[in-house]
Amino acid sequence: MEIFIGCVAGFVAWFVIQYFVAGFYIIDQNQRALITTFGRADRLGEATTLDLPLAEALVPDEQERYCYPQVRVVQPGFYWKWPWQQVHRVSIATATMNMAYDPDEPQANKGGTILEAVTKDQLNIGLDGQIRYGVSEANLYAYLFGVKNPIAHVMGYFVSVLRERIANFEAPPIPQVMVAGETQTDTTVNFGVSINDLRKNLRDLNEHMDRECRSSAARYGMVLDASLITGIDPPPEVESALAAINTAHNQVSSDISLAQAAADQKIVQSKRAVEIETLKAQAEIEPLERMATQLESLKQNGSGVLKAYVRNVRMSLFGRSEQAFVEVDS
Repeated sequence: MEIFIGCVAGFVAWFVIQYFVAGFYIIDQNQRALITTFGRADRLGEATTLDLPLAEALVPDEQERYCYPQVRVVQPGFYWKWPWQQVHRVSIATATMNMAYDPDEPQANKGGTILEAVTKDQLNIGLDGQIRYGVSEANLYAYLFGVKNPIAHVMGYFVSVLRERIANFEAPPIPQVMVAGETQTDTTVNFGVSINDLRKNLRDLNEHMDRECRSSAARYGMVLDASLITGIDPPPEVESALAAINTAHNQVSSDISLAQAAADQKIVQSKRAVEIETLKAQAEIEPLERMATQLESLKQNGSGVLKAYVRNVRMSLFGRSEQAFVEVDS
């Protein structure tokens, strides 16, 4: 009898420890959790991710495929669960990874250090850079149950978009510049080498990747916070030729810039000279115009006034002269 009681007491103690005491769990500050009951996530009614702002990044034909239920997210704290429930913890801390890293095959892309791509002029280049990513708290269901390995899907999506962009990249239109107050086309020489265009427009390339990857939160429950491409290198066999092309490009651009600056300076000097001569002519014309206005005003007061004015002017001139020649009628 005592043995039976001991077995029962031991079973009760084991059951309490296994299913009640062990049911307490803690969610850390950098974690979020999702609870499943008999394998089913605790959902928020009939709400889906299409009701959230993150779904705006999806095109219409993708919204049907990436429609996930909204679930109750467990915030940091101390909790208890039933024995038939399971806790799925997820770290929401932002992480950084080399863009060449392949989660399915870590040795690929030279050990996850250099990502290869092909430009529009069939030049193989190597890309180096980082991406910053994290788990979307608003779409934990997609991260945990949508795909088997979310980071692999996100990296594959990122790489495919990047390679497509590089293969079709074209430099922005040559901007219009103001020269001597007139709009003219920039005369900078461009040899059309795609790697040069990519290097000069790294910021535009990074911004394009950020825009294209906004849908990753709705697709896979992961947020690509930012991408930073830091290096674009040509293959070794064409590096010397590319350096020679760049040197010639820089020399021609420098000569054109100097010639353009000299021409602009001459144009400005010519305009200033015209302005100065115009002002001198106006200064000479102004006294004559005023005298003509004064004589017209005197004429309107009568012919005698004008004759008296002319006589006074003559007398003033005679008074300042040393000799005078007077015409005498013979």
